[in-house]
Amino acid sequence: MRPKNATIHTGPIPTRPSGSPHVNAVMGLREWGLILILSVIWGGSFFFVGVAVKEMTPLTIVLCRVGFASMILLAVVRLTGKKIPMSPGMWGAFFVLGALNNLIPFSLIVWGQTHIDSSLAAILNATTPIFSVILAHLLTREERLTANRMAGVLVGWIGVAVLIGIESLGGFGIQVLGQLAVVGASLSYACAAIYGRRFKSMDPVVVSAGMLCGSTVMMLPVALIIEQPWHLSPGAASWAALLGLSAVSTSLAYIIYFRVLAVAGATNILLVTFLIPASAIFLGVMLLGERPGWNAFAGMALIFMGLIAIDGRLIKGFRRQKG
Repeated sequence: MRPKNATIHTGPIPTRPSGSPHVNAVMGLREWGLILILSVIWGGSFFFVGVAVKEMTPLTIVLCRVGFASMILLAVVRLTGKKIPMSPGMWGAFFVLGALNNLIPFSLIVWGQTHIDSSLAAILNATTPIFSVILAHLLTREERLTANRMAGVLVGWIGVAVLIGIESLGGFGIQVLGQLAVVGASLSYACAAIYGRRFKSMDPVVVSAGMLCGSTVMMLPVALIIEQPWHLSPGAASWAALLGLSAVSTSLAYIIYFRVLAVAGATNILLVTFLIPASAIFLGVMLLGERPGWNAFAGMALIFMGLIAIDGRLIKGFRRQKG
């Protein structure tokens, strides 16, 4: 899939968008550094959630994340002299994108992490490009399934099956439901990537700000009515995690993501997908005391093999050398 659109995907896991303008796909030292930083930032989002869920409820965490991040990005929009369109139709589109790219996946991931480790959630969330390939084939005429992509999808799903484990065949326990919730979040991100094509002519920071504002408006009554968060008493660690989640893993991540996307292209930024689980596992093990089992690493390896097949660049390079 060749990159055509620099504003397709605005969520925490990058997919391989279509429709972006021509960009310089040469990766310099700065771009490699930014990709590494971005992987740590997005991998850190699972760590921040892992800290916050110990004292706060899932929907409240999501509300704080999108609310604080929307305020930060609105300030960025204003300081850079940009403007958010005010037409009802555009705001309706922002609300749909916000639901697909923030409200639904954020809620599923946070709820899932109340029952599974942050490292496992990060690995499962790396399936987003697999869903994107399937949906792009079904819903668009531009990106069709090839033999490599089909093989990548199959290997990736084998990896998911290994992660969830054979014990799930005996019944859907709460841990299995937590894992399936994160997989559902990946599907929602992939849907957002397809829907987001309509924003290809807009500034990506403006799209991100509008999307997060829409997410905040939708999330506010849901969190207040269902969870009544005024009864919560989070400590300093939870507030620090929320600040990191909104300011670093959301607002700053978007800015870095679009900077790398503009210079290196959507194909190269797919490399972040491979690095996010590694950073999430490191943070989970070192700071949260998590101990991933053998199936976590085996499943991650299979998912990565699937992503390599979907990406296709290593396979093409190997064929050229062999020829």
